[in-house]
Amino acid sequence: MSDMKNRSTPRKLRVIILILSLILVGMFFSRCSTPEKAYPRDEAPRLEEVWSFGSGDIKVVRIPLTGVIMRAEDEGFFTAQPDMVENILMQIRAADRDPEMRAIILEVNSPGGGVTPSDEIYNALSRFRTSRPDRHVVVFIRDLGASGAYYAAMAGDFILAEPTAAIGSIGVIMQTLNLEGLSKKFGITDVTIKSGVNKDMLNPFRPVDTNQVELLQELIDDMQARFAGIVSESRNLDPSSTPELFDGRIFSASLALEKGLIDGIGYWDDALTHTARLFETNTVHVVRYETEKTFLESLISGHNPVPLPNLRAVHAPRFLYLWKP
Repeated sequence: MSDMKNRSTPRKLRVIILILSLILVGMFFSRCSTPEKAYPRDEAPRLEEVWSFGSGDIKVVRIPLTGVIMRAEDEGFFTAQPDMVENILMQIRAADRDPEMRAIILEVNSPGGGVTPSDEIYNALSRFRTSRPDRHVVVFIRDLGASGAYYAAMAGDFILAEPTAAIGSIGVIMQTLNLEGLSKKFGITDVTIKSGVNKDMLNPFRPVDTNQVELLQELIDDMQARFAGIVSESRNLDPSSTPELFDGRIFSASLALEKGLIDGIGYWDDALTHTARLFETNTVHVVRYETEKTFLESLISGHNPVPLPNLRAVHAPRFLYLWKP
């Protein structure tokens, strides 16, 4: 048995050395490759286009909005998790700078997320749509288009949802845990040095301060007012006459259509048909963007092809346009 262990140890060591060697080789070639002509890569991204669907003279790009809308927090040498928000914004900027691009199809499957990232995506889509009178944004909701994802969808000219989709949850949420009772039970004490009485709001080791809750509620109400105002303007809805639409509840696709939250129910082919109809044609040439990875990024991401959700970002006390049942 010990001989087998002794044999396996050098084998594992050789594998580790091989992986490290590949990483070093990749870093060497990444640095030594012929540099491209300098240009603002974030402001004017050049993304590879892949022909996705259809044909014709009307060029359209499909951009996915999938998962929790949250900027990446964990970055390191062995981390290959891209910032999903910046990735979406980069694709919208690329579409905006392309004189041939006539429309964006935003494919939504998201419960929402951070207040500011949701607003950034909404603003970028709105700027694309209003940059020229012959440009449009079509939103296609697959499974879930809630809260911040629905907020971003308000930049669309037309919102189509699959029959089984869930839509809505117009509202703001902030959650945390209070551990005062538990900390007393286990003898855990909190040491906080602060400059003002409200500097450690929502401190989990102190009793909940009703005055601080009121201060945070004011911020929540202000963010909700902005959300409701954008929905009201985009969907021509009156919060005073339809308060049930703005209390955070979720709706089925059929109810969302009945109440004016979306414009139609259908599938991907229907989204393509309606996009073509906006340009009075029968078909559109749909592309999607691909971002080229370096050798090192490909090597690292190959061991984790499916990005994991940032649970710490979701559960940290922050203001969220997020459906969190």
